[in-house]
Amino acid sequence: MKILFLGDVVGRAGRKAVTEALPKLRAEWRLDFIVVNGENATGGMGLSGSHAKLLLEAGADCITLGDHAFDQKDMLQFIESEPRILRPLNFAKDAPGRGHRVFTDGRGRKILIAQVLGQVFMKRPFDDPFSNVDAVLRAHPMGGAVQASLVDVHCEATSEKMGMGHFCDGRASVVVGTHTHVPTGDAQILPGGTAFQSDAGMCGDYLSVIGMEKAEPMRRFVTGMPKARFTPALGEATLSGLYIETDDKTGKSTRVAMIRQGGRLEQAAP
Repeated sequence: MKILFLGDVVGRAGRKAVTEALPKLRAEWRLDFIVVNGENATGGMGLSGSHAKLLLEAGADCITLGDHAFDQKDMLQFIESEPRILRPLNFAKDAPGRGHRVFTDGRGRKILIAQVLGQVFMKRPFDDPFSNVDAVLRAHPMGGAVQASLVDVHCEATSEKMGMGHFCDGRASVVVGTHTHVPTGDAQILPGGTAFQSDAGMCGDYLSVIGMEKAEPMRRFVTGMPKARFTPALGEATLSGLYIETDDKTGKSTRVAMIRQGGRLEQAAP
């Protein structure tokens, strides 16, 4: 199975880059399944129903969220009617929506997508991510219930993401980190066959401070005083993410490559 995962979409620039690129990438790379983290796609804070529709119509098969899952209040209801959107497994127990789902690709193969929030350096405590992921992977073994599986681990600390990668090694096809908006250079296939990258990076304007216009974040760093709201940067966005190929019989990854397309960080296609 050929899978594309795109990191946190930030604001209008990120939405534009994703919606324009996905149809072409699906055709050129013969992609079987596309996952997009969309939790910053609306004004840099959360995802609205209308913007979710744009990403899905452009070709996303699944949208994952994160700690800003319900910053846009209409998502509280929209997620209940749109099963292709996933919020974190270990979010509040009464939160709407769900944190994992088994999807079917165009050839009838099953792929599990799950998302979990980390605990280290996050602003509020969430339930244990490891036990939540463990339960889902036990119920959906690769090579049995599903042909592939992907875990989006939404964390601040790279160490926690690495821990999750090793925890899932051999039990998930892919473990990929999101949240920090800065791509890491450690894409690899772990010994058990799990593709891993600490952070996929963002789909947004990198001439910024993690996707936001520079002036206000820099003012706060220098003076310690806020003056205005953060607003997403509007320059040309880089599409950042991970390309993975998996073996249908075992679910293990056979190839992994970092994606940097357009904008300031562009590199050769995988």
